[in-house]
Amino acid sequence: MAVDTSPRSTTWTHVDGEWLPGNPPLIGPTSHAMWLGSTVFDGARWFDGIAPDLGLHCQRINRSALAMGLKPVKSAEEIAALAWEGVAKFDGATAIYIKPMYWGEHGAPGSVVSVDADSTRFALCLFEAPMGGHGGTSLTVSPYRRPSPETAMTEAKTGSLYPNSGRMIAEARSRGFDNALVRDLNGNVVETASSNVFMVKDGVVMTPAANRTFLAGITRARVIGLLRQAGFDVHEATLSVEDFMQADEIFTTGNYSKVVGVTRLDDRNLQEGPVTRKALELYMDWAHGRSESEE
Repeated sequence: MAVDTSPRSTTWTHVDGEWLPGNPPLIGPTSHAMWLGSTVFDGARWFDGIAPDLGLHCQRINRSALAMGLKPVKSAEEIAALAWEGVAKFDGATAIYIKPMYWGEHGAPGSVVSVDADSTRFALCLFEAPMGGHGGTSLTVSPYRRPSPETAMTEAKTGSLYPNSGRMIAEARSRGFDNALVRDLNGNVVETASSNVFMVKDGVVMTPAANRTFLAGITRARVIGLLRQAGFDVHEATLSVEDFMQADEIFTTGNYSKVVGVTRLDDRNLQEGPVTRKALELYMDWAHGRSESEE
């Protein structure tokens, strides 16, 4: 039986100058992206009439493309304008995920493994995706690790990194947890399998230092800045699993769900604490207080 390839929510994709509904067939079996993984993407959010940090996400997709050896064919401003055009196609009742993408269609002359930058293609996909994270999340320490820049394309937001995240989540869920706390090759905590992570101890907020093994996210940077502006002591530091086991609070940040409290880490139960609630409040107040045009 053929697999149903229709999307699971209302979806519009802009490609080659037109908007197409559903899940248009864009990548064939000879495409470099399908065969050898030359894909990069980014993700912004629209909700409540706003798209926080949309411009920064559109800038990052172009940086990811260059890191992958692709050639950006749209400016960040053009991508953002297309995103707002796409948002207008929805009824506004449900939050939207905004996903710009680049991929390579052919291998470079003389080496099929390396991508031909001149074959770069672009698409912008928007789909309905309710905001998640309500009620908190549970974490377990993953047996799998994040690669270093010497071993993987860690400086791009590329699809080729996500199978590793997928197996982390699958392994965690097989043991009754929602997600995984992930270490680098040196054994230091860097993030979860799908988001950045913070901890609070004695009122001090800490998050793993950006060491190029993980994506130090746009929402992460926004939350750090907002907490500091509100008077919190926030440090980027080298952190161990034991540091997190002794934390008073743990929360995650990411574009998909913004700020989410952690209610369990392995055999330790936690509460969604005051700093976690304040981080979410500060983020939402900032997001609703400034339009994209004012950034």
